[in-house]
Parts: sequence; structure tokens; C-alpha cells
Amino acid sequence: MHCRPNCGACCIVPSISSPIPGMPDGKPAGVRCIHLKDDYSCGIFHDPNRPAVCAGFQAEELVCGKSREEAITILTHLENSCSTN
Repeated sequence: MHCRPNCGACCIVPSISSPIPGMPDGKPAGVRCIHLKDDYSCGIFHDPNRPAVCAGFQAEELVCGKSREEAITILTHLENSCSTN
């Protein structure tokens, strides 16, 4: 599966604890990454400074669902499950 155009759920919903260029403390859950462009694509996708957690993310239906809304719901559930453990 390839990333869905105009989605960006993975750049908004999950927390990222590693530094991101321009976000040295990472990003909290629910906060839009500063590199997420207006079309919801990643502005640093090919940048070698892109966090490993971002580079390692693979779009798959289990996480991305069938729509942007479903991806947000699934990722929010996963984020909340991980933050309570």
C-alpha cells in the first residue's frame, strides 16, 4: 500500500519522541508536524534528517484504514493504547 494522497494522519496523530528538524523535542500526539504541507505530504520526505520513526513507517490498511478519517481513528486508538501502558 502507498500513502494515501491528502491524508497526513501519521504526521498529526502519533507522538514522536525523537527530534525532528525544527522540532528538537519531537512532537506531541495530535499536533501537526511543522513539515506537513498543505496537501498533507511530508516536506522532508527525502531529507536524511527525517526521523527514523517517520522513515520506517509503512502505510498498510491495518493502520491506515480505507480513508483519512479511518486512519485518524485507528492511529488515535493506537496512540491512546500505547500512552496508557
